Amino acid sequence: MDERADHGLPAGQRSVPNPLAAGLRGRCPRCGEGHLFSGFLNVRPRCEVCGLDLAFIDSGDGPAFFVMSFSGFVVVAAALITEIMVQPPFWLHAVLWLPLILITTLAPLRPSKGLMIALQYRHKAEEGRFGPEDAS
Repeated sequence: MDERADHGLPAGQRSVPNPLAAGLRGRCPRCGEGHLFSGFLNVRPRCEVCGLDLAFIDSGDGPAFFVMSFSGFVVVAAALITEIMVQPPFWLHAVLWLPLILITTLAPLRPSKGLMIALQYRHKAEEGRFGPEDAS
């Protein structure tokens, strides 16, 4: 085993990073120090600090689903309240809500993907498989 992977500490003295903090900051789920992303949403092949192979990562559409659900609720509620109370012209709706849609979808997407990856690592989540007793 690579000594860097354990930060040179014995097994009982290793500190496990908080998955919430590591994920939201886009850090390695094992050491909490290395960068998780190489681009906006591209995951690095391995952690540059502890050497964790990040090939196991498959957050799927989970982050996008949660972000779109949150964004849709906020934007639709704000647009409906504005329409009922003020009744602005349609061009003003476009000016108000298009930037809000971009902000509420793009800003939380990377932290939510990092969080899902960190939680996946912490709970040892993996793809479901059929066992010999399930295959009939």
